[in-house]
Amino acid sequence: MHPKALALVPLLFCLAGLPGALRAQEPAGGVRTVAIDEWAVPWPDSRPRDPDVAPDGSVWFVGQGGDYLARLDPESGELTKHDLEPGTGPHNLIVDAGGRVWYAGNRAAHVGRFDPGSGEITKIAMPEPEAGGRDPHTLVEDGRGHLWFTVQGGNSVGRLATESGEVRLISVPTERARPYGIVVSPAGRPWFTEFGANKLATVDPESLALREVELPRDDARPRRLALTSDGAVWYVDYARGYLGRLDPESGEIAEWPTPGRPSRSSCGSSRRTAMSSICSPPCLNAGSDDGWRR
Repeated sequence: MHPKALALVPLLFCLAGLPGALRAQEPAGGVRTVAIDEWAVPWPDSRPRDPDVAPDGSVWFVGQGGDYLARLDPESGELTKHDLEPGTGPHNLIVDAGGRVWYAGNRAAHVGRFDPGSGEITKIAMPEPEAGGRDPHTLVEDGRGHLWFTVQGGNSVGRLATESGEVRLISVPTERARPYGIVVSPAGRPWFTEFGANKLATVDPESLALREVELPRDDARPRRLALTSDGAVWYVDYARGYLGRLDPESGEIAEWPTPGRPSRSSCGSSRRTAMSSICSPPCLNAGSDDGWRR
């Protein structure tokens, strides 16, 4: 397999519910082994990333460097590519319950909606394309007719009404906070990380009031996060290689160092495990010099 094709592999299988992709077997000794299926992405240097599973079991992902959306059929292995306009720079996508694909046009200041049946693309422009809305980053659906998304360089978080196309942007008070990963609770409340600061933040879905939560260490840099069934917010600290847990009710924060050999972090010159992402139930992607691991 081409080495660059491996970049997508750990992302694909962090997704729970992909039939047949992960097959765990637990032998008598209690050590669990996992079989992993891999598919080569045939478009080199296109930076495939951020997959999501559609209602029909197919897997969609973006080519951030290649300006495309793509679909994988896990049963046949067939890959289908749908080109976007040059310079779109899609960073992330999600597939809604109707099978429509929503993507973040990170370099083109819009959120796009792709209809797989017709091939039609609808672009929803950001209200402040040169400021707070200039680079939509990561999308998530709230199940209530809205998409929430981070705007990293624009230092804001946004809410998009999927039927009307209305976009509301909420500025983050911390300068250069770099809003990054985002999730939504069952109650419809978004939580997101501030990758440029030592903070998590949340938005009241009714009033749109934003509240920041400062982490214990000044040098923490949370990147991605996930929610568990008990309501806890889990995050990975990319700079220090820690796993953290916030109790939203009490405000209590606990952190644990992650195991593994040291590796080079792009956040600085010191050597540490660079934690990249987290999904629910908690699983981690750790970046190291020799590739990505799950």
